[in-house]
Amino acid sequence: MAITINTGDLKTILETTPSTQNILLVGKHGIGKSEIITRHFEDQGIPVIALFLGQMSDPGDLIGLPNKDETTGKTEFMPPYWFPMDDKPVVLFLDEMNRARPEILQSVMDLSLNRKLAGRSLPPGSRVIAAVNDGEEYQLTDLDPALVSRFNVYFFSPTVGEWLFWAKQHDIDQRVINFIEEHPDELEKNVDINKGTFDKTPDRRAWVRVSGLLKASGNITDMNRLAKIITGVIGARSASMFIQSLNQSRMLTAREVLSDFGACQRDLASYTMPQMAIINEGIYQVLELGVDKKAAEVVGRNLVRYIQWMLNNGRQEAIAHFASFFENATYPNANAFIMMDCREALALINQMIANL
Repeated sequence: MAITINTGDLKTILETTPSTQNILLVGKHGIGKSEIITRHFEDQGIPVIALFLGQMSDPGDLIGLPNKDETTGKTEFMPPYWFPMDDKPVVLFLDEMNRARPEILQSVMDLSLNRKLAGRSLPPGSRVIAAVNDGEEYQLTDLDPALVSRFNVYFFSPTVGEWLFWAKQHDIDQRVINFIEEHPDELEKNVDINKGTFDKTPDRRAWVRVSGLLKASGNITDMNRLAKIITGVIGARSASMFIQSLNQSRMLTAREVLSDFGACQRDLASYTMPQMAIINEGIYQVLELGVDKKAAEVVGRNLVRYIQWMLNNGRQEAIAHFASFFENATYPNANAFIMMDCREALALINQMIANL
């Protein structure tokens, strides 16, 4: 079994793995593999070429079509549409590799070992990164052990907290974020293959679609009708839970705590440890996204009040959980805000750590 990594681990792997070594990511669909890879390398000015091997019906789609050289009388392969001709390095992202036909995989063998396709070399410094789906719910092709041996293999499983942080950056509907914060197990569910092809379960892409539906359905007041629409995206069970959550009183958000702790204090007193954990990580996520200079003083003051409240009320488990994010530098921008702009909070956190 491949070692399991999260988003932070993947970014470190991309930064430290030499271009001569190939990377293979194993994981479910819709968890951000291609997005993270594309953003990481394009930020460095290196283009990422994504090839969906499962959609290729012929090796010519990958290696190019044969053509007779009129001068030599020999057959050569014309470069495919995607092949870099400017001698600048690229990242070749081979998605759905274990959906590819065996004849396509034969071409990948030479590509992964020699960085060549039909005798034509990729530009120096180019990388090969592949991704495969894993699970009984997928129709897959078994990979040759000799091919797998040419890759560093990692099982990619982003944490719920990482998805929530991404969701807040990408304007996902707050109602979806609140629901996943309260019900993290509902972020994604395995498909029950015994229920048939069209059984729906939630996954990360599906929740993004739910967010889009909510924003587009502002004029739908019939909750039963809305439930039917959402059921088609995440399945009946998860849709029922989500619609029920819309009808119930919601949890506080971390942003509300940092904006006006006094107004939140009474509700916080009744929160269980799982709810406190949501607030704790939410606070770091808000700080990680950045605090407007005009709001920094208010945010810092409410952060101090929140920490003091935990200390004064003996919320030891919540204190340990809050301090762990700082100790592990899980959210470096948040740590920087605390150390540079909120020294009183820093002193309290150091006190927390010393007393643990």
